[in-house]
Amino acid sequence: MSGKVSDHVLQRLREWGVDQVFGYPGDGINGLLAAWGRAEDRPRFVQSRHEEMSAFQAVGYAKFSGRLGVCAATSGPGAIHLLNGLYDAKLDHVPVLAIVGQTHRTAMGGSYQQEVDLHSLFKDVASEFVETVTVPEQLPNVLDRAIRTAYARRCPTAVIIPGDVQELEYSPPTHAFKMVPSSLGGDLGTAVPPEESVRRAAEILNSGDKVAVLVGQGAAGARAEVERIAEALGAGVAKALLGKDVLSDELPYVTGSIGLLGTRPSYELMRDCDTLLTIGSSFPYSQFLPEFGKARGVQIDIDPHMIGMRYPYEVNLVGDAKATLERLIPLIEGGRGREWSDTVRDNVRRWREVMGRRAELDADPVNPEYVARALDPLLPADAVVTSDSGSTANWYARHITMRPGMRGSLSGTLATMGCAVPYAIGAKFAHPDRPVVALVGDGAMQMNGLAEMITAAKYRHLWEDPRLVVGVWNNRDLNQVTWELRAMGGAPSFLPSQELPDVRYADFARSLGLTGIRVEKPEDVEEAWRTALAADGPAVVEFLTDPAVPPVPPHATWEQMEATAAALLKGDADRGSVVKQGFKSKIQEFLPGNDKK
Repeated sequence: MSGKVSDHVLQRLREWGVDQVFGYPGDGINGLLAAWGRAEDRPRFVQSRHEEMSAFQAVGYAKFSGRLGVCAATSGPGAIHLLNGLYDAKLDHVPVLAIVGQTHRTAMGGSYQQEVDLHSLFKDVASEFVETVTVPEQLPNVLDRAIRTAYARRCPTAVIIPGDVQELEYSPPTHAFKMVPSSLGGDLGTAVPPEESVRRAAEILNSGDKVAVLVGQGAAGARAEVERIAEALGAGVAKALLGKDVLSDELPYVTGSIGLLGTRPSYELMRDCDTLLTIGSSFPYSQFLPEFGKARGVQIDIDPHMIGMRYPYEVNLVGDAKATLERLIPLIEGGRGREWSDTVRDNVRRWREVMGRRAELDADPVNPEYVARALDPLLPADAVVTSDSGSTANWYARHITMRPGMRGSLSGTLATMGCAVPYAIGAKFAHPDRPVVALVGDGAMQMNGLAEMITAAKYRHLWEDPRLVVGVWNNRDLNQVTWELRAMGGAPSFLPSQELPDVRYADFARSLGLTGIRVEKPEDVEEAWRTALAADGPAVVEFLTDPAVPPVPPHATWEQMEATAAALLKGDADRGSVVKQGFKSKIQEFLPGNDKK
């Protein structure tokens, strides 16, 4: 084996257990690409169509595997293209390493082609660790620290390697002055809060009669413990969107998603509770949490930098969710809150009935809520579901039932368009034996989803379960922003910015040798999903949906939710009157005390 710096980079990645790197070639990483050839593609180089997609694929891989996601790009434009995906990793607290090329050291500072100040470029997105390797002896410590930091801080990190450094003969650091050695591994251990703080938290929770629990992705490893404490407290459990797969939606006290894309039961749970327990979530929209001073609060989070910043909690427990709950649960007094629990469960049942009726309403040509509703019971028990941003995220949040064993995610904090398909590809590399379903709006599909279907076609033979189903809501409208324009500004749709061309997504899939299905009538929706889920490879199924179906906010009353949809879909009201009925200004509706009913 050759002893170049580039060879050692790949060797070290293998030693850290990295199986694939998502990237795109360029001469700034030619040394690394040559090393990949010598290493017989270990770890596997997964070629996307664009560096941003490589970063998104690394994020999807990390989210669904729990392991480090790695992406690679050339200098200059390649490095710049990584940024959006890396910001997605930063804001959703996902461990990702970016390996980036740079112009040769001999040319740096000379305004050379593709020379960009990469430290300045990455200093925010990779703020926890970004470093340039300038000599071979520096490499192992820089690479190991980048990986350890990504895991420990759950963040993106960046290692920059100039092209000529990649080609140097590797020599390890020696036992000498100003040499920094390194070693693999690093057991982060399990953080737990002090016992006294746990007892204080128990006292607060035991004093409550109407307890609400809010869980986020930080509670993912504590599913059983969350269930135990919720049942002991007689609590309802709302889920931040990043925590949608933490608990099964089949549990009668799980109220579903919270926030603008959330459910009415979650809104009522927070409005009416007297005690709040937040586990592994930094959900930022405090207007959806209890009014300040109305509820006592306890928070559990492993990150001391993110705790105590969303609500005036009385006790902030810094620790691993599972380990902390294991210490807290024995101190909880059960056998109370029966009336509260019954109310929560009744609200959940009513929500499901209302959403079912909304999905059954006629539309022109297909009700977008029905598309998601029809998919829900067909999802395999081990499915991984990704959702894009936009109105599609509403239907994912409200109509997709997470059951035990299922996984799901979306761009939670950055809320960027164009993540669902690359997330799905990352998920397939994380779980090649599981079916993956991506829910995508036509805007996001046009932005980059179409191109990444080429990536799916390229690698389909590597997946034990070849199913990767991409559902496209084709309504020729950038729908979420259209509704925001109406609700926030009372303005009609501005067609030059909102209207999209009618692209034949299914035809494009068929041109790649994949399954492609176009649905124009509601009676064909269910069979289309069945066909796509039974395909022997990736499939695109597009649904021509009605852009006039409003993604009503959770603070709309039960009556408004039914009446606005019915009036609009039956043609009894124009869009302006619908806005006035059930989709009023979000800012006004979210003011404290506005909804006391």
